[in-house]
Amino acid sequence: MTMDVTAQNKAVVIRFNREFIEKGDMNAFTELVADDVVNHAAPSGTPNGPESMVNFILHILRAGFSNIKVDIYEQVAERDLVTSRKKITGIHTGSIFGIPASNKHVVIHVIDMIRIKNGKYAEHWGISNFSEVLAQIAAS
Repeated sequence: MTMDVTAQNKAVVIRFNREFIEKGDMNAFTELVADDVVNHAAPSGTPNGPESMVNFILHILRAGFSNIKVDIYEQVAERDLVTSRKKITGIHTGSIFGIPASNKHVVIHVIDMIRIKNGKYAEHWGISNFSEVLAQIAAS
């Protein structure tokens, strides 16, 4: 029995979180993200293609925090869209935006919406409390 499309799309999002966000696996990123992906969550005035996702996950998140773990609480899928409510946890062991390592445990709450096309991320929207987390570690 084959999975329905929404289950397949959810599996793509789960795999992205496990293999790319948690492990930093660029092979998984290449397999799961379209070359022309649009990252609507990229800061204004910065690139919003695949390079924006790589930059944030590898050069900001994974550079500043170790022991990255993603817990997906819920996923809702309809047509080609998958929305996830999740948390990303880690330990602030590296410098991030000039904030030296504090060894504090961090929790980043995220809601993502992903458009999947041909089994790959085609568009990404997201909101999080990342700026609040930065403010908390900067205050230490």
